Amino acid sequence: MLKVRIIPILLLKNGRMVKGKQFSDFRDTGDPVFASRIYNAQFVDELIFLDITATNEGRETNFEIIELVSKECFMPLTIGGGISNISQIRKLLKAGADKVVINTAAVNTSQFVEDAAAVFGSQCIVIGIDVRYEEGRYVVYTNSGKAKTDLLLEEHIVNMERLGAGEIFINSIDCDGMMKGYDLELIKLVLTYTTLPVIA
Repeated sequence: MLKVRIIPILLLKNGRMVKGKQFSDFRDTGDPVFASRIYNAQFVDELIFLDITATNEGRETNFEIIELVSKECFMPLTIGGGISNISQIRKLLKAGADKVVINTAAVNTSQFVEDAAAVFGSQCIVIGIDVRYEEGRYVVYTNSGKAKTDLLLEEHIVNMERLGAGEIFINSIDCDGMMKGYDLELIKLVLTYTTLPVIA
C-alpha cells in the first residue's frame, strides 16, 4: 500500500491565492510564494498549484509565479491550469514543476494524455477530474466546473489509465469549500476503477 501523503492544493487567480465554494465565490487568501515557504517549513509531501482561470481565459499557466514558487519549494511541485500541449508541459518542467495536472484537455483531446505520457513519462502526468453527483451518478465537468460533459466518472478514469496517466486527482464540486469533509463514497468509487495513486 502506498503511504498517505499530505498535499496542499493551492488555487491561483490573477497571481494570488484564492478559496471558494463549489468552484465559485472566490476570495483572496494571500501570496502564493509566501504560502509555499510556510508549507515547505511544515514538510508537506507535495504542493499542487492550480491556475483556475487559465483554461477559461484561453491562456497558459502563470509561469512567473511558478518560477518564484519553485525557488521556495523543496518538495515535489505539481502545476495545473490551461495545459493543452506538449510545449507547455516542457516549459512548466523547466520552470521548476515536477508534474502537471491535465483536466479539460484530457476530456477534449484524450490523445494528448497518451502523447504527454510517452514524452515525459506517466509519473509526470496527473489527471484532474471534477465531478458533480447527479441522478445517482458522478458526471465529469470541465472548464473549472463550468461545462458539463457526457462522460461518467468511471469510464473517464478507465480511459485515462489506459492512455498512460500516472495519478488521478479527484475533485467533488458539490463538496468543494463547504467544510463538511470529503465525499468518501466518491473516493471509494474511484479506487475501485483504478490502481493508480489517487489524490483526493
